[in-house]
Amino acid sequence: MGLFQHLVVPVATEEDAHATCAALQPYLDDIERVTAVHVIEKGGGAPDKAPLEKRREDASDFLAIVDSTLSESVAVDTRTMFATDIVSALFTAAADAGADAIALRARGGSRIMRMLTGDITTNLVTEPEIPVISLPYHEANNGESNPK
Repeated sequence: MGLFQHLVVPVATEEDAHATCAALQPYLDDIERVTAVHVIEKGGGAPDKAPLEKRREDASDFLAIVDSTLSESVAVDTRTMFATDIVSALFTAAADAGADAIALRARGGSRIMRMLTGDITTNLVTEPEIPVISLPYHEANNGESNPK
């Protein structure tokens, strides 16, 4: 990853924060800055999935994991965004931060689940505004590769 000095890294959950950091660790020597982003998805007129304050607290917790895990090796910025379109929000975050690329860990799940929830990974790589890097998929707790 020597071509990229500043990466935007999406973080969805606590487990995802740990797993993404673990997947990113081997590449940190070539990176100067990481901007970790958690997007709180807004319903666009539909009821929100959880109270806003709880979602903000969760976002803060997820991003704190990235900061505490990576900050000894690389400069870390964190951002919480609110959007109805997560993919668009990530590209906006990357542009605002001046990032070279978005690095993400594909989160797995069945094809049906991805179809029902919208496959963010596919949408990110279909028409990217900047390079999108797929990090190796490993389970957060035991390091085994995803069998899918």
